Amino acid sequence: MSPDTPGGHGPPGHTTPLDEGEAEDLLRGICFKTGPPHIVGVELEWLLHDRDHPRSPVPHHRLEAAATAVRALPLNAAVTFEPGGQLELSSRPADSLMACVNDTAADLIAVRDALGRLDLAPVGIGVDPWQSPRRLLREPRYDAMEVALDRWGPAGRAMMCTTASVQVCLDAGEEEPGPLGYGRRWQLAHLLGAVLVAVFANSPFRQGMPTPWRSTRQSLWTDLDPLRTLAPAGQLPPRDAWASHVLDTPVMCIRGEAGPWAVPEGLSFRDWIRSGVPRGPVRADLDYHITTLFPPVRPRGHLELRMIDAQSGDDGWLVPLAVTTALFDDPEAAETVYRTVKPLAETAGPLAAPRNPLWLRAARDGLTDTELRVAAAACFELALEALPRMGATRAVRDTVAGFHDRYVARGRCPADDLRELFAPDRADGRYDPKGTPS
Repeated sequence: MSPDTPGGHGPPGHTTPLDEGEAEDLLRGICFKTGPPHIVGVELEWLLHDRDHPRSPVPHHRLEAAATAVRALPLNAAVTFEPGGQLELSSRPADSLMACVNDTAADLIAVRDALGRLDLAPVGIGVDPWQSPRRLLREPRYDAMEVALDRWGPAGRAMMCTTASVQVCLDAGEEEPGPLGYGRRWQLAHLLGAVLVAVFANSPFRQGMPTPWRSTRQSLWTDLDPLRTLAPAGQLPPRDAWASHVLDTPVMCIRGEAGPWAVPEGLSFRDWIRSGVPRGPVRADLDYHITTLFPPVRPRGHLELRMIDAQSGDDGWLVPLAVTTALFDDPEAAETVYRTVKPLAETAGPLAAPRNPLWLRAARDGLTDTELRVAAAACFELALEALPRMGATRAVRDTVAGFHDRYVARGRCPADDLRELFAPDRADGRYDPKGTPS
């Protein structure tokens, strides 16, 4: 919906350094832009596999050819490539769910055709089942990110190079209280988010081996830098909570005119402002710092829901987009779904997402967890009732209903299909596919 790098990847221009009060005011002003919600966006990440040999690493020159081919297409979405070669399509802000669906579906037809001519396929799985992390992009941003995340173990490189997601972007909501108010939507996102993790979990393998998780991707986020990937803690109002969280999280890097960029350890943005060393941070540094925070819900003026694994199939991406939009933006569904998921707060407890018991159970157990299964069934019922009111076509509603019948109604998630698709038939314990997920 919006580029992930406001302020760009390069060093900031020469402007006046921020003081602490200015930074707090900026954050409160830009994080939740309020008004009647109607804008919708989606960011789709895809692993790129050889169409006929999906377990074989795709050589760098073929991924470069793919990037050139996709960037040459007249797409509605913005195109970027992630450090491991994953393709990302970021839709334009759309005035309705169906406008977003139609633009994105048209883009994907063109992208799949271009990649198919190169014998490549975009694959929707949360974590690559076979490949080890292999960083292809050599830029100061990713060099610095690797150094910073390596301090916490191998999860950072795996996240950067082998993961893919569906990110749904929705308006922050209205200023006034109520089912469409931004405060209510902020709370809803952090409870419903766990249900979305469980429903759409789609990454039970890593490096050819099964993991204890249905969403291994979510487990990787949990294992990263403990502040950078957390939701704001405590009970402060959303604007205050986010402003404090941003300022108190360590900066990932300090950009310079040339690489390598400095990667300080334990220097919060607030401390950087106060010290002014090695230079005072400016507005562009604050904008950039926000892009290095990876909470499950990131307020960027709109709400960016980041917890959903990439989905398999030609239209798998459509289901989380449609369901999430319906539950947030239809007033009747929004009021009822909040009451549905509010009891999950007791399971979550005082810890921030995604490190609390609710989110960990969602990533590990999916819909085998009874509490999450009951919540998911209610959420899908509400979404299916709301979608006609939102102008969703019969095709979209049938796709959502089909997912419900295949997974939610049976207490399953896509990861359960993947576990059945792979068979342990090697002496070394690694898993070979019976078929190829798409």
